[in-house]
Amino acid sequence: MNVGIYGASGYVGGELLRLLLQHSKVTVSVSTSKTYAGEYIYHAHPNLRGQTNLKFEEPNPSTITNKCDLIFMATPHGASSNITPGFHKAGMKIIDLSADFRLKNPDDYMKWYSWVHRNPELLKEAVYGLPELHREEIKRANLVACPGCMAAAALLALAPFMKSGSIEKDRIVIDTKVGSSGAGTKASISSHHSEHYSVVRPYKPVGHRHTAEIEQELSALAGEKVSVSMSAHAVNMVRGILSTCHVFLKGPIRLIEIWRLYRDFYKGEPFIRFVRDKKGIFRYPDPKVVVGTNYCDIGFEVDEHTNRVVLLSAIDNLVKGAAGTAVQNMNIMMGYDETEGLKSLGLHPV
Repeated sequence: MNVGIYGASGYVGGELLRLLLQHSKVTVSVSTSKTYAGEYIYHAHPNLRGQTNLKFEEPNPSTITNKCDLIFMATPHGASSNITPGFHKAGMKIIDLSADFRLKNPDDYMKWYSWVHRNPELLKEAVYGLPELHREEIKRANLVACPGCMAAAALLALAPFMKSGSIEKDRIVIDTKVGSSGAGTKASISSHHSEHYSVVRPYKPVGHRHTAEIEQELSALAGEKVSVSMSAHAVNMVRGILSTCHVFLKGPIRLIEIWRLYRDFYKGEPFIRFVRDKKGIFRYPDPKVVVGTNYCDIGFEVDEHTNRVVLLSAIDNLVKGAAGTAVQNMNIMMGYDETEGLKSLGLHPV
């Protein structure tokens, strides 16, 4: 199958290229970039030198529809909703990595992104692309909206508890720490080495945009409206997210019941791992361990003093939080082995 990447010069575009160039079932036919048009892709992604002779092209929708069966949209938020409808009308399969089709309620785009959605009719057709929650819908989809990286990490930790009905639905606190690559390639004062090195910087204590999709998906699992409180921090690492979620139980719960809850919910999931060891320095999920992989590591601890459970999840924000999940979605849509192109193990140390 021939695939294209619209907006391939950013960090997420680079990860898509890295994964797809190793995929046995696809050929990357088009890779677009306004900035690097006409240049070899290794000028933006030096790790890909020697892997392909592909060059970046100017974004040209007609060229893409002629050359590709499926398109990955790796554009900034707000851009895809203008471009994607044309590909949709042409009968292409679309995997969008921006926020433009994640939310079902068009009014939420004004609330959380401060713009009016230009093609709200497609929101009903788009499938929220977290395979562990929507695999059957993804199989039948023509338009998949990949989750935000912090939303993916939090949802994977929270979903089994929300589905079980064992926690209070109005007391969920999510504390997220994310590496600098989550901010993309565009430079700012906060991304300068002297300003970012050694920080644990609260940059969105309230009102983070990923709150909207977390609430949307948890509400669907619960069958009623769910509200969450989320805070985000920038930390001194390049890749990775650690999501620490605090939930409060309706009644007592034993550790064996939590293990059963997670194992039943994620039975057979190829990219979910459970981490809760009694010794060593990696007793709980740690982003350092999943760098470069499509794994989500999940752990937990019970606080009997306050009837609280602390849920921990770790992912690579560029892989399971973006490009890896996009490739996983493609595999599901096309009937390929779900792990194809995604079998890389993490590095240690890194």
